[in-house]
Amino acid sequence: MLALILAGGEGSRLGLGEKPLVTLCGRPMITFVIDAYTAAGLEIMVVASHRTPMTINYLRVQRIPFYRAQGRGYIEDIVEAATEMDVAAPFFTSVADIPCLGPEHVQQIRETYVSQNKPALSTWVPTDLCSNGGCRADYIETIDGTPAVPIGVNILLGERIREPQEEHRLLLHDPHLALNVNTPEDLNEAKRVLCRSREEKGLD
Repeated sequence: MLALILAGGEGSRLGLGEKPLVTLCGRPMITFVIDAYTAAGLEIMVVASHRTPMTINYLRVQRIPFYRAQGRGYIEDIVEAATEMDVAAPFFTSVADIPCLGPEHVQQIRETYVSQNKPALSTWVPTDLCSNGGCRADYIETIDGTPAVPIGVNILLGERIREPQEEHRLLLHDPHLALNVNTPEDLNEAKRVLCRSREEKGLD
């Protein structure tokens, strides 16, 4: 299964240059997301744009597959990449600023998608897990009776990429998935959660 990791935005709210390359625990933030998908056995393709030239340089040097989109918008870049790459099968789409995403989450999402009879799947986290900030709280829906916000990970059916797709909405009760790094405060929280965990595991 393929995962398109979107890394074509400027990340202006964070104010630290290109967001995918912002350092977290001594490494670029996007590498946490890349590792989550590859460890779960997925192929990855980073979708960058003219707004993230340094990210493109980094990906090229590291020999990480990437597609250079026109940078017209998040959804537009997904459609462009999937169309140009002729993706017909189901595939993941993912933001690049959720460094707490792990392979176990990816596996759970994939297994849930396979068990459902719908062409698409979206992922959500309860709003009450957003106490430390980081959530994309500008868009709230009620999932299974629970107010929730999107995580930024979806599965779409490639052959129907230009059509509306009925989706299964998966609610995940993991507070770490509520952390999208959009501000310096979010980055500090990600460092608190991830860097300590990596040090305890002897990964740094």
